[in-house]
Amino acid sequence: MTIPPTDPTATAPDDSTAEADNTAAPDDTTAGADTTTSPDDSTAEADTTAEADTTTAPNDTTAPPPAGASPTAPAGGVLVIIPTYDEADNIGPITARLRSAVPEAHLLVVDDNSPDGTGQLADRLADADHHIHVMHRRGKGGLGAAYLAGFRWGLDQGYDILVEHDADGSHQPEQLPRLLAALDTADMVKGSRYVAGGSVVNWPKRREWLSRGGSLWTRWMLGLPLRDITGGFNAFRADALRAILDRLTSTGYNFQVDLTWQAVQRGFTVVEVPIDFIERQYGQSKMSGRIVVEAMVKTTLWGLRHRLGQAQRLLSHGRTPPEPTRAETTEPTRTETTEPVPGVTDEA
Repeated sequence: MTIPPTDPTATAPDDSTAEADNTAAPDDTTAGADTTTSPDDSTAEADTTAEADTTTAPNDTTAPPPAGASPTAPAGGVLVIIPTYDEADNIGPITARLRSAVPEAHLLVVDDNSPDGTGQLADRLADADHHIHVMHRRGKGGLGAAYLAGFRWGLDQGYDILVEHDADGSHQPEQLPRLLAALDTADMVKGSRYVAGGSVVNWPKRREWLSRGGSLWTRWMLGLPLRDITGGFNAFRADALRAILDRLTSTGYNFQVDLTWQAVQRGFTVVEVPIDFIERQYGQSKMSGRIVVEAMVKTTLWGLRHRLGQAQRLLSHGRTPPEPTRAETTEPTRTETTEPVPGVTDEA
């Protein structure tokens, strides 16, 4: 599927489409405009979403399907969303691994007009496989904006499960089935590097501790009972995702935190399963120290508001603590004894 590029309305820094610990963009609730066309029609026909994304309406028979999409793409099933920016070396291998690991799943590549031709490579993959679809955006609009565009298209298309997945090989497609299995008893599943059985491979210690510290700080500030809050390998039930989309306020590094925070606040069940996170072999990480600082500041502001709200409720109850919410009483961490992926080394 090929979607002609359009100009995003959001301004983004030089890091837009990678694992939450690799990527960030300034928080902006306005996403880039996305246009979907059929392979035989270069004219974009669109319906505008709340994020200023322009995509064809999959259920509207007067509009062509997204470029490269199968005209008979089934409703229901799994959609794996893969944001890309300069991932020409990675897009072929990662899509092949995903198609092998979960053959029934559909893939949506959301490309931000990569200078290295990633979008064109994805188009060729879509031409050869009706399970692969491509959304083109005119420029870098941020990781969150790319995911929001993909989420909205997937929900409109009628998929039951939507998955976030990096293009750079840091997420292991062979471990996706364990996330999907966990959705049997959950609304959102986070692939976690920091629960028993999870690991980070080939990261400098400084970067790993920065990631762990960010998750620990966020956990403390927001009171979230999760170990890997910033992780970006996540799976959602469609009804849960639909309920939280319009509440999101971030499109950058904090996007993953925002998704998790809103899911917990809405009372959805969020669980973690262990994954192996492996540093990319090709391409460059798009994370910067400035972006991490911005994310920490926003998380701190959220946390202060959360703690202030708790204090106000405490006072209003005559110093009697309010009853815990469902999210606070449910143990979210779920570990499994799934055999490690062949060739992946477990490291603490």
